[in-house]
Amino acid sequence: MITALLRPVAANPELLSLLGHTPLARISAPLPQAHPGFWAKLEYLGAGGMKARSAVAMLRGAHARGELRSGAPVVESTSGTLGIGLAFAGQALGHPVVLVGDTELEPSMRQLLHSYGARLELVDRPAERGGWQAARLERLHEVLDRLPGAYWPDQYNNPDNAAGYLSMARELTDRLEHLDVLVCSVGTGGHSAGLVEPLRRRWPRLQVIGVDSVGSAIFGQPARPRLMRGLGSSIHPRNVGYRHFDEVHWVGPAEAVDACRRLARGSFVSGGWSTGAVALVSAWVARVQPGAVVATVFPDGPHRYLGTVYDEDWCRAHHLPAPVSRPVEIPHPGAVEVAGWARCRTVIDPLNPPMEPRP
Repeated sequence: MITALLRPVAANPELLSLLGHTPLARISAPLPQAHPGFWAKLEYLGAGGMKARSAVAMLRGAHARGELRSGAPVVESTSGTLGIGLAFAGQALGHPVVLVGDTELEPSMRQLLHSYGARLELVDRPAERGGWQAARLERLHEVLDRLPGAYWPDQYNNPDNAAGYLSMARELTDRLEHLDVLVCSVGTGGHSAGLVEPLRRRWPRLQVIGVDSVGSAIFGQPARPRLMRGLGSSIHPRNVGYRHFDEVHWVGPAEAVDACRRLARGSFVSGGWSTGAVALVSAWVARVQPGAVVATVFPDGPHRYLGTVYDEDWCRAHHLPAPVSRPVEIPHPGAVEVAGWARCRTVIDPLNPPMEPRP
């Protein structure tokens, strides 16, 4: 029984002093062409990574509402990054953590999560509809049935997810005198939703660009199997604030890999799929909007991706095409299925599309 395998966790609130306060770096490496530079928040240098902010906020919010009792287990679905954040929050606030992942989760990440005291439940095949995410959610509900009193944060639909990033917004406004463009990777929709409103109160004309993965359904493309993890989704999270985005870019794995490697060689900071994707788009924006102050968030570092993004044999085995240096523009998310880097200045909520005008 899973209940017997979960050990009580003593709260260590002193860990919370390590949350956030991450560096803001100026990035000028060619990506792939020269550009004037942009700012990047290096979230992987914070304890628990970027999603520790949202994990702590979700557990604290649940405590305040009486949904999470002291010492109760926390159960969540993750592709890895939120798992690290929840492991941090579980230790800080005193909760055992059960994470539902899948067999695509890298062995190094599994070992790391185990080391932090989290228990892993892995699904071994994607669902016919909804892929790995749907399969993980199905197993998650099975685990909840076996753990009475356990709490599910539901990161995709929990508004406390976004609230966790208000501290990051304050850190950006403290460091930047002005900001013209914010570039955000989009998965659960949490950090973009948490940043946009406070930053637009400071800079009302702020342009916001969402960065998604090829094969993701978030912004109205069809859901397909994806190599890229950490951004994109096969479902439609309610936390995504579609009204906040001025445009969206879909980035393919070839472009993300190329950007990650160029970052590592030219700026000594890099990361995984999300980091490569937002870096590529941020450099492009800085190049096509001369004089604009551009900022983005690097969600994680490179170490998790040594066997994928930074592995030549892995990339050859997956037949990645040559990366492109600029996006193809499409008029509407439903106009064509994109296979590589593409841009669209029409942003829709696929679950609530605008009404078609009557003839």
